Amino acid sequence: MTDEPNIDAEAELSESLGRAIGERYLQYALSTIMHRALPDARDGLKPVHRRILYAMRELRLGSNGGYRKSAKISGDVMGNYHPHGDSAIYDAMARLAQDFTIRYPLVDGQGNFGNIDGDNPAASRYTEARMTTAAEALLSGLDEDAVDFRPNYDGTLTEPVVLPAAFPNLLANGSSGIAVGMATNIPPHNIVELVDACLHLIKTPDARDETLLNYVKGPDFPTGGVIVESPESMAEAYSTGRGGFRLRAKYEVEDLGRGQWQIVVTEIPYQVQKSRLIEKIAELIQTKKLPILTDVRDESAEDIRLILEPRAKSVDPEMLMGMLFKQTDLEVRFALNMNVLIDGRTPKVCSLKEVLRAFLDHKQDVLLRRKRFRLGKIDHRLEVLEGFIIAFLNLDRVIEIIRYDTEPKAALMRQDWADIPPRAMDEEAYVSPPASDGELTEVQAEAILNLRLRALRRLEEMELKREYDALMAERAEIEDLLADVGLQWNAVSDELRATKKQFGKDHPRGHRLSRFAEAGTVEDVPMEAMIEREPVTVVCSQMGWIRAMKGHVDLDAELKFKDGDGPLFTFHAETTDKLLLVGSMGRVYTIPVSNLPGGRGMGEPVRLMIDLPNEAQIVSLRIHRPGERLLVVSSAGDGFILPEDEAIAQTRAGRQVLNVKAPVVASVVRPVQGDHVAAVGENRKLLVFALEELPEMGRGKGVRLQRFKDGGLSDAITFPLSEGLSWADPAGRTRTVKSDELAEWVGKRASAGRMAPRGFPRNNRFD
Repeated sequence: MTDEPNIDAEAELSESLGRAIGERYLQYALSTIMHRALPDARDGLKPVHRRILYAMRELRLGSNGGYRKSAKISGDVMGNYHPHGDSAIYDAMARLAQDFTIRYPLVDGQGNFGNIDGDNPAASRYTEARMTTAAEALLSGLDEDAVDFRPNYDGTLTEPVVLPAAFPNLLANGSSGIAVGMATNIPPHNIVELVDACLHLIKTPDARDETLLNYVKGPDFPTGGVIVESPESMAEAYSTGRGGFRLRAKYEVEDLGRGQWQIVVTEIPYQVQKSRLIEKIAELIQTKKLPILTDVRDESAEDIRLILEPRAKSVDPEMLMGMLFKQTDLEVRFALNMNVLIDGRTPKVCSLKEVLRAFLDHKQDVLLRRKRFRLGKIDHRLEVLEGFIIAFLNLDRVIEIIRYDTEPKAALMRQDWADIPPRAMDEEAYVSPPASDGELTEVQAEAILNLRLRALRRLEEMELKREYDALMAERAEIEDLLADVGLQWNAVSDELRATKKQFGKDHPRGHRLSRFAEAGTVEDVPMEAMIEREPVTVVCSQMGWIRAMKGHVDLDAELKFKDGDGPLFTFHAETTDKLLLVGSMGRVYTIPVSNLPGGRGMGEPVRLMIDLPNEAQIVSLRIHRPGERLLVVSSAGDGFILPEDEAIAQTRAGRQVLNVKAPVVASVVRPVQGDHVAAVGENRKLLVFALEELPEMGRGKGVRLQRFKDGGLSDAITFPLSEGLSWADPAGRTRTVKSDELAEWVGKRASAGRMAPRGFPRNNRFD
């Protein structure tokens, strides 16, 4: 019998394991989506925020009451409803208190709750909090069976599944979160505009998203700013639920007199930290990437006030701000992704209309539940009032039973009150007995027994009659409302109008904070035009340390280098130039001269400026000349003509130009000058051929310049054949072989060539 593995059992085990992992991951994903990352479309809250507000309500921290320590609040939330880290709960609560983060803060904080500079809130033991009127509006009706409750995590308490929500908080305060495989990002809006859109949607249920934009103008960020997104783009974003909004800082040009001026930024984009924004602007000034700006200062107190000083009064303010908008977070793009939970269960990317419809449907459901709850309370009170009326009509018999019977409650319930003639009463105070079968219920009997003696007055009888009639009228109104959908929506509209009045112009943050403007067009200004043109001397050492010395220094002058280092490249340039650095692996890097360190010290390693590998050597460093061409050749003798304009790299990573594979490296990079190419190998054989035989390419391996039996290429150069081939001898003199003397070395590309002329340098180099 062979011990062969049971293949079927292994397959079954593998399938079971995969299914088990898949099921558990799906449970984790659903938990993240529903209980952590995505907000509910009805109240716009995530579970942690909902639990924070509910716990504050249980602690009776109303907007008109006192404050409690944040540690107490976060502790109650963690212990009773949200079994997660207290720091995460406190961070969520602190965010609800930040007026630069939340359009309508839901928590009224006392103490340090962070600031727009990015500073963190103080520890929870130092701060205090209570609810705001906006939070109370979200919780209004919670005692009236407005929403469902569910057990908390350990089953000892209950918590609301969703809050009643008097206003569309999802859009009013926005939301953001990242789940498993999906995310959400919703900007804040103005409550007045949202309510107007809801009222229109109630009147016209078939309204289109484009019509709703007549009321909802766009986002309304708590930090203000200027929205420069086109109306067409915003309409597309709101109709699909995906898109974005360009938001700029608000600024003004302040006149300083005598033609001087400065720019004052008074509002910055949403979610931009002021301190980091200033650091970025200062970095642009220091690195001379924005030379028309000379200084940035923060003069902010309660309000934001950033001062931007131009280098000269002739600078155009619009051009300066346009460049800042492009290079800093003075302009940002806020992405819109209205991915929310519909009915608390189904994630869906919704349009503006769908989100408002979900809120209105929830609002109608809350209204009906509150009315039914009120109807039950009215019926209970009417039942008690009916018992009181019977008691007042038969007061003597009631007193007799209570006085002499050992079990008055049972006796009151056994008595047939229909057979007892009521006592005579004044016509004015007469209370007609309600329709009854003549017996008291347990509720009525208990209420009569709990009645105080001082309530047995004639005025109390009249008050019972008025209360009974008023409750009957209210009951009739509620029954009419429950039976008529039109009346229900009228009631919802009335509640929304009251909310609009509460959070409208009389509210501290009721007015619109973000305004709209056209983006305008800012012409692209070349970086060279913004850099002051000054002469410099570029020095690059053998170890790769580079610097730019002011002025055109004598190239033969002695320069200082680190111990064991020496000069590799030294040439004159200007601050507006760009340098092309070619590494031995065939990659070309672009370095603006304006970015080079000054020449007071030894400079900086060039590898800090570009991603040049440590094992790579610097083959060439030269000034970029637009329109010119380069001869690029590898040590194996393969090469081509490279247009310089195609060698410009936009990133630190550079651009691969010459394809080489170790041990082959790039060895020759020279400007093209002339109509012929001269190549010399390590075997000292020289070959001259026409330049037109080399292809012009932007990238590649190239073609063979010269054929070698042993070794590889030593050097190559281009030259005009009519002027002859020149090189420098060891004595520093220039020797030239005239064109008629070069006939024996002229051949076809990829030939072997002949031994170099007498006097050719021993190092096999043309320079």
